[in-house]
Amino acid sequence: MDLLQAVLLGILQGITEFLPVSSSGHLALARAFLGSEIMPGITFEIVVHFGSFCSIVFYFRKRILVMLRDLISSFSPVGIKEKRYLHDANTRYSMIILLSMVPAMIVGFTLKDQIEALFLNPVVVSSMLIITGTLLFATRFVNNPEGEVDVKRGLLMGIAQSFAIIPGISRSGSTISVGLFSGINRDSVANFSFLMVLPVLAGAMLLEILEIFETGIESAAALNLIAGFLASFLSGYFALKYLIILLKREKFHYFSFYCWALGIFGIIYFSIV
Repeated sequence: MDLLQAVLLGILQGITEFLPVSSSGHLALARAFLGSEIMPGITFEIVVHFGSFCSIVFYFRKRILVMLRDLISSFSPVGIKEKRYLHDANTRYSMIILLSMVPAMIVGFTLKDQIEALFLNPVVVSSMLIITGTLLFATRFVNNPEGEVDVKRGLLMGIAQSFAIIPGISRSGSTISVGLFSGINRDSVANFSFLMVLPVLAGAMLLEILEIFETGIESAAALNLIAGFLASFLSGYFALKYLIILLKREKFHYFSFYCWALGIFGIIYFSIV
């Protein structure tokens, strides 16, 4: 993999991680179409995912700092004594985020082998993209919900996130769609959808991060990793910003046409080849 390929793959990761088109689905189809021998290794994938992670942290940096401050304060000795965790809004919000992780953790650990096998079946992946497109298109018929994130709605979005482990099912697409269907307003559903993925991304990276230290990094590869990280970070930041704008303007369903087109092409192409 040369420098240009590293940049292009970083951009692809950054854009598809946040736009509701399934980054895992694109990766699976790219491997099937181009061949796994020219795809990047686990180290590069970890680095570009870290770029996506950092773009969320940077975009929501002010809110994350406030949430962490209030969470630490609520569970400090004084905070526990005063039971701040029972009435502090940011602490409650943080706990809902942690609760939303549970379905994805259960699915990820219990069905790991079955899900990994799906990455090798491009027809199934393409079919999942069509399902994603249908879900996105259905949000066109949601009016203007005015609700906020609560335990029930956060858990529903967490369940949607667990289904997004399947390649071709968009994480942002499924969580935002389910959030809208459950009555969460557009601002809140976008914020929660991307904040709730931070622990999931962090956990996924930690499971594989030792690979970097075990295999080591050659100086030539280091440049590609840096380029991939920066490309993923920058493209991810603008994709995230753009998606939130489209969501507020009620144009979220536009991505359904892309998912349908790619899914239909994939089914036809990989059924013939």
